Amino acid sequence: MSQTVAKVLTASMDSVNMINDINTNGLESNYVPNGYTQENVNELMQTNVDHLETILAYDGTNDTPNVVGSSNSKKTSCSDAITTGKAYIESNT
Repeated sequence: MSQTVAKVLTASMDSVNMINDINTNGLESNYVPNGYTQENVNELMQTNVDHLETILAYDGTNDTPNVVGSSNSKKTSCSDAITTGKAYIESNT
């Protein structure tokens, strides 16, 4: 296995940062490409929420690291971002 829990969760912080920035800045976020509509932003947000949910479900099978069994503190940041992203989408639909 080439990926470790630490590497996977560190890489996931890109999604966490994007979700948090869009939640704070909306369409003015630097993560939102010019010309994006609210619908586009919601799709972008959902893609990143889905990505984080997938990462947090890694259980050590199929050549994935065991994120489920890890106590890495970045799991909390990922979980919080998932909650934030879902709330953002619900509020902006």
